[in-house]
Amino acid sequence: MFATIDPQIIIDTNVLLSALRSQLGASFRLLSLIEDNRFETNLSVALVFEYEDVLKRPEQNLRLSHQEIDDVLDFLCQNANLHEIFYLWRPTLRDPKDDFVWN
Repeated sequence: MFATIDPQIIIDTNVLLSALRSQLGASFRLLSLIEDNRFETNLSVALVFEYEDVLKRPEQNLRLSHQEIDDVLDFLCQNANLHEIFYLWRPTLRDPKDDFVWN
């Protein structure tokens, strides 16, 4: 018997931001499927800090309180696989801010 492996994803900060801005797009649809077990979400502590930093910026105009943003982040943390990032060798990605989330 073969074991099935759920697809693994990392939600980019821009996708999370788009999902929280509008319920009409693909980003929101992706976020709404997290508990559906069609895929496994992965994150790191550094990525959660990036999410928090970006989502709580006043210029984002999310119409969400900081508590509501914290609730979304708590939901993501409860439903994701936590990965420790090792910094011995790092790639250089097109977006340097993404370097710390690649593993």
